[in-house]
Parts: sequence; C-alpha cells; structure tokens
Amino acid sequence: MNGSLDLLRTTRRHFFGQCGVGLGTMALASLCNEDRAAAKTPARPDPFGPRPGHVPARAKSVIYLFMAGGPSQLELFDYKPQLQQYSGKPIPDSFIKGRRFAFMDSFTKEVPKLLGTARKFARHGQSGAWVSELLPHFARVVDDVAVIRTVATDVFNHAPAKLFVNTGSTQFGRPSIGSWVTYGIGSESRDLPGFVVLQSGPRGPRGGAVNWGSGFLPSSHQGVPLRSGGEPILNLSTPSGIAASRQKRTIEAIGAMNRDRLDATGDPEIATRIASYEMAYRMQSSAPELIDLSGETTETLRLYGATPGAASFANNCLLARRLVERGVRFVQLYHTEWDHHGTPGQTLTGDLDKVCHDIDRPCAALITDLKQRGLLDDTLVVWGGEFGRTPMGEIREHIGRNHHVDTAAMWMAGGGVKPGLALGTTDEFGFAPVEDRVHIHDVQATILHLLGLEHTKLTYRFQGRDFRLTDVAGQVVTKLLA
Repeated sequence: MNGSLDLLRTTRRHFFGQCGVGLGTMALASLCNEDRAAAKTPARPDPFGPRPGHVPARAKSVIYLFMAGGPSQLELFDYKPQLQQYSGKPIPDSFIKGRRFAFMDSFTKEVPKLLGTARKFARHGQSGAWVSELLPHFARVVDDVAVIRTVATDVFNHAPAKLFVNTGSTQFGRPSIGSWVTYGIGSESRDLPGFVVLQSGPRGPRGGAVNWGSGFLPSSHQGVPLRSGGEPILNLSTPSGIAASRQKRTIEAIGAMNRDRLDATGDPEIATRIASYEMAYRMQSSAPELIDLSGETTETLRLYGATPGAASFANNCLLARRLVERGVRFVQLYHTEWDHHGTPGQTLTGDLDKVCHDIDRPCAALITDLKQRGLLDDTLVVWGGEFGRTPMGEIREHIGRNHHVDTAAMWMAGGGVKPGLALGTTDEFGFAPVEDRVHIHDVQATILHLLGLEHTKLTYRFQGRDFRLTDVAGQVVTKLLA
C-alpha cells in the first residue's frame, strides 16, 4: 500500500528524471543525440568561443545599421529623371495591376499618381555614384561602399517585414541573423556578448526583441541590448551591500552545481547557463569601460558628432567600432522613424531631413574610422531597412510614399565587399528591378558567406526538420564580392 502511495506521489517529471534505465534513459539519450546532431559537432564546453566556418572568411565581424521604417530609395540613392518628368501623372495600370500595397485604400480611391522627388542628386567620387543632397557626408565616402538599388522582399507591413529581414521568416520564434552567426562561428570576445544590439530614435523598432532573439538556438546566441548611458545592461551591477568576494563565491558555487548537473544530463543549455554567469561577472567591469567614451580623442568625437553620455545614433556608431575592436562578432544598430506616409511626423520634407541628419555623419564617420584603424578590411558594415517606398505618392495630410516590396536600397562596405560599386538597375520610374534583382535571402546568404559560412550548411534541427536563415532560397551575390 505504501508503495502505491509513493507511486501516486511521483510526478511524471520525477519519474523520467529518476528512472535509471528504460524510458528515462532512452529519452535522455535521444535528446542528447538530437542536440549533438543539430549542432553538427560534439558538445562544446564554451558556447561563446570562436569556431571555424565552412569557407575562408573575408570578414571577422558585422556592424548592421538597421533603418527601421523603410527608407525611401527614391529620395536617397535611386535617381530617376523620368519620374521627375512624369510626376503628377497617373502611373500606367500595367505597373500596379494585381499588386498589393500596405494601405490599399489610399490607392483605390483614385489611380495613384507618380511622385518625383524634391531632392537634388549628384554624382560623387571616382565611381560616379548618384547620391542625394540629404547625405552629404556619406557622399564623401561613397567610393568605399557598394550601393545595392534593387533589393526585394516579400512582406509589406513593418513588424513582419523587420522579422523577415532579421530572421528569414515572418513567424515568431526563428533565430535572428546575429544569432545564426554566433552559433556558426562564435565570438572572439571573452568579456562581452558575441551579439550586441544598440538602439536610438524616439522609440524601439516594431516587433521589439524578437528581431534579435535566438529562437530555437541555444539562448547564449540571442542579442544583448546595450544602453549607451547609465547602467549599460540592466540588472548587471552587483546589488548594494554585496561584497565582491561574496558575489564571487556565490557564482563559483552556482557554477559547481551547474557543472554537476551538466555531467549528469549533458544538457547544452546548462553549459550556456554556466558560461552566461561567468560572462556576466566579467561584464561588470568590461561593459562600463566600453560605454565610457571619455578616452576617445576630441578629433574622433567630432568626426562622429558624438557626445559622451548621450543616447544617440552617433554614440552608438562609435560604440559599434569599440565593440568590434574588442572581438564582438555581430553588432546591430536600430534607428527608428524612417516611415514617411505624409502624416505629421512622417513627412518627406522636414521629418526625412531630420532622420537623414541623424545618421549621415555617423555612418560616414564609422567607415572613415574603421578604415583609418585598419578594421574595415575585416569588418562588414551593412545599411538598410525592411523595405522601400513606392514611386507613387500617397495623399494624406501631406504627400508621402507607401511601403514597397519590389525594390529598396541598401549599402555594404568593407569585409570583402567590392568598393565603389552601384549594383542593380530599376525601371524608368524606380518601381521594380530590371537588372540584378537582389532578394533579402540573397543579402543574408552573402553576409554569411563573407563571414565564412555557407548558408545551406548552417542548419539546426528542430521539430523534426533542418532550419536555416535563408529557408529554401538565397544565393550569394557574387557581383558584390571584391
């Protein structure tokens, strides 16, 4: 009878955990084998450590400048004289028949009219690249970058489109590109996370943390938001009244218990937990030192337009350089307010001027600074948003542009990219690519390739199938390679 009561008190979890043979052992062995098969390598004691890729790498790290909201390529990089010539006239039906846009009501009330830009364009550098007057600082470094004018995506609403660019899917729970990178090749920094996220602008990007989440990959690969002022990482500092020696003993005791559990179960998440505790302990000194810009020269601060202690895109660009100097593998900067429908705060006049002013000087400074320090050759800098804008105007309080999936502009610099390149040609109105269309999956495949990772081989088995960043598509854009 007592034996029966004991069995009734035993939960399913306890049964499987305490069963020495049979189902418990088989289940554990199956899980361990699946985890190891998913990783394609034996279990590693250090989930943060650097690892070799599939092919020789051209870049060691990435700085991804994400312009949240959808920058207008027609105001920045894609000069279209015929769009200017036919501005105000209805777009031919052949362009939009059967097409969908984010706000269909604004296009179904009447035939949408073409909208030329009020911005002046000029050729710059030896490459003769067209750049708008909105980006005068960027125009001075255009020979160091490759501009892609024909980037296409699949999704025309902000949150899912951001998710698609970052994770290759519109479904929540997929790993972000930074997570895939650190899963594939780890990080060279022992005192900072391998994947760091910096944010600027009046609010965070739509979708939030899922854009830098690790999904079904081990949690050690998720992006870590870093603040440019105050406490760099929330809840990182030692609580008041706790001596350093006591904290160290606590971490050592927790580590010992975790290692015992790791030996007993082989669960890779426990290895992640151990490494995370140790990393957090080291970051208590490395993170405050990182965000302290007082050691930078006056010339460097002036180059970026950075102010120590401020929260700005300029400060974040300087922090990004400091992060890659310290071996961080993937740094992603989000800057918001690139949505320009024509409503108050979203105009193609003053509001676009402001957001361009926010990023123009720091972007140019980042390229210049990396180049001066010999870091640009092995640091890949990427700039872009989640989609482009329509060549047709959208009438609201003011005239703006709708979301557009057929074409957008991005640029890349350093890290094995061919400098001074203008890739891709759109039609006479800038509606769609006519030469060298580049899909978002192609961009993702190219970034991975430059880091030494073959996108079709970087997979993880989850729920019975192999997943990858580029899903079942994507090709490396060889024309971009130096």
